[in-house]
Amino acid sequence: MSTAHDFDFFFGDWDVAHRRRTDFLDADSGWEEFAATNRCWSLFDGAANIDEMDCPTEGFKGLTLRLFDHAAGTWSLNWSSSRTGVLFPPVTGCFDGDGRGVFEGDDTHDGKDVRVRFVWSGISVTTAHWEQFFSVDGGDTWLSNWTMGFTRRP
Repeated sequence: MSTAHDFDFFFGDWDVAHRRRTDFLDADSGWEEFAATNRCWSLFDGAANIDEMDCPTEGFKGLTLRLFDHAAGTWSLNWSSSRTGVLFPPVTGCFDGDGRGVFEGDDTHDGKDVRVRFVWSGISVTTAHWEQFFSVDGGDTWLSNWTMGFTRRP
């Protein structure tokens, strides 16, 4: 079960290496790579946090608001982009005992219903890994379509 301090590792400033599919639903599509910077800070004594990511070569900024539900012992992760200014539907979940966090929710992409999965892993003092998957068959199969490698800034 998760705790209100699961994301404490993420507070501070990071360099980010992005790798995403050119078509999120096509396993045969190519990949594009770009760099970003990220800053995360704590709210509610750790039970909430927000980060802002600056992707200058892509022309957008993004933010994630994370909220810990004390009663359920789960997190909701809520993403927005400066391109739209609206929150995407949240993904919810928790961390396991091995430091891996899995969060899922429902959304649409290009007019298709998708199940979305975020996975946090490889967490250390100086690094972290995030990966996004989409499923168009209700979660039977998953396609990885975006990864971010985080390296803490000095």
